[in-house]
Amino acid sequence: MLRICRAKGIKSTIKYSNNGCTRHAANPQYIAENKLNRDFQAYRPNEKWLTDVTEFKWYEGPIVHKVYLSAILDLYDRRIVAFEIRDSNDNPLVFDTFRSAVIANPDAHPLFHSDRGFQYTNRTFHSMLEEAGMQQSMSRVARCIDNGPMEGFWGILKRERYYGKRFTARESLVKMIEDYIDYYNTKRLQRKLGILTPMEKHEQYLLAA
Repeated sequence: MLRICRAKGIKSTIKYSNNGCTRHAANPQYIAENKLNRDFQAYRPNEKWLTDVTEFKWYEGPIVHKVYLSAILDLYDRRIVAFEIRDSNDNPLVFDTFRSAVIANPDAHPLFHSDRGFQYTNRTFHSMLEEAGMQQSMSRVARCIDNGPMEGFWGILKRERYYGKRFTARESLVKMIEDYIDYYNTKRLQRKLGILTPMEKHEQYLLAA
């Protein structure tokens, strides 16, 4: 079998160790308790949102560049509610992701869970959550499982579209991310959702409500 795979150029993807575990801001302005407490069950859309930022690399000759993906995931249907891709991992990246999610879901008031990264412990961000009628929850330090489904999405995306590839243009990397999120939301069936896509699960709830 190995000989055949080599002859056909078939390679398996592997799960890399996650080095981006729950971070602690150097000077946090606001720390929320872990209200989610690893209760990843949700009974309706927009009940619980998870968020995080991850990085991707692309190469210009020997020069390594990075882009950062900020996303918000709904625990009920596992859809990506909103996302932004930028060259800098900063406050505007996270703030704009949140604003996009609120614009798309103006009546949503979920429990909002993140790690303790500097954007999420920023007092301005906490005020944005309060203005939107949301409660803030944060993972404990060095407890990746506290934000497990979000970390799981990063793993799915990277194993299926990123690991084992070398992107040599920012545009192709960004397009890959955008296309994959659309595919994930609208075409990728999930066993945990009853062999439905995230958007099918979401729309099924709305039709029954």
